[in-house]
Amino acid sequence: MLNEAVLLESRSLREGVVARTEVLERVKTLSLLPDGIHVTTAMVAAYFEVAETVINNLLSRHREELEANGLRVLRGAELQEFKELTLSSNRESYPQPRSGMAIWPRRAVLNVAMLLRDSEVARQVRTYLLDMEYMARTAPVDTSVHSPADSLDDHIDRRITHILGTAVVPMFNALIENSGEHRKELIALRQDIKRVERRLCHHHTRLRRLEGPRKDRPLAGVMAAIDAMNGSEFEEHIAGLLRRDGCSDVVVRGGHGDRGVDITGRTPDGRPVVVQCKRFAPHNSVTSPDIQKFLGAAKVLHKADVALYVATCPFTRDALNISAEGGVTAVHRGLLEAWSAGTALNALG
Repeated sequence: MLNEAVLLESRSLREGVVARTEVLERVKTLSLLPDGIHVTTAMVAAYFEVAETVINNLLSRHREELEANGLRVLRGAELQEFKELTLSSNRESYPQPRSGMAIWPRRAVLNVAMLLRDSEVARQVRTYLLDMEYMARTAPVDTSVHSPADSLDDHIDRRITHILGTAVVPMFNALIENSGEHRKELIALRQDIKRVERRLCHHHTRLRRLEGPRKDRPLAGVMAAIDAMNGSEFEEHIAGLLRRDGCSDVVVRGGHGDRGVDITGRTPDGRPVVVQCKRFAPHNSVTSPDIQKFLGAAKVLHKADVALYVATCPFTRDALNISAEGGVTAVHRGLLEAWSAGTALNALG
């Protein structure tokens, strides 16, 4: 795990996390210039609650790194143009040196937070940043396959939350700092935006929880899970469904000597039940000879009152006709999915 000392000393680690500028707003509101992008050296010092000379000394020692993260020192005509375009509406609030003015983008301000040793605000920023990095490193990897619609919804939710937190709220911060008579209204609007952001995060968390697995609700992709089973696992799955629905004396008999059936048992009201389990590819079909063979074993050898032919594929029309005439319940792929998902099988009632 990263620690604060390493972050203070390692430029490479600082470069790896400097894009997380939203951390600044999570710790303390950062007032921006009217262009909504930069702050002055005095404003950086005010944010970290240190003297302006501390920030200037930091600039002198780490100028190359800070400039790599967007710091610029404006001079001459460029400085004059910036003042006219950006500070003209409230110029007296931003006293600047005559020869030059440093302007700091959010990346550079976050960079300062990772360099300042004697600022409680900077320490809070580093702690929050390290916590985020730790959670990202230790979070379990999601290897599940999401549908395109779910992925798009997730992307939209994250994008809206990102825009609210990193663009809309900072814009209101800038407006509030330079507003007069409408200050209260802007503050109220900012609070409304923050409430929307929190509700969106809450909605996203609740949606993920509702879409997750629950004991009283089947998992998505029932047939995908069944298709992944081998023959023995499929027979055990069907036996489990019989037990779930109240059958007793359920025994899996698949293999040599099974006398033409895979599972035997008794229905909830005591009638003998036999089951044939077939794991066929979904594009195949159970044919009439398959049913005729099972019908003889079920009725003649086992004298079963209830006979189930359970398959992971459809049945041909002839197979369905013979099943109906012989008293065999044809549990085709669709019926198997519903049964596995919790629907009771009428033949067992």
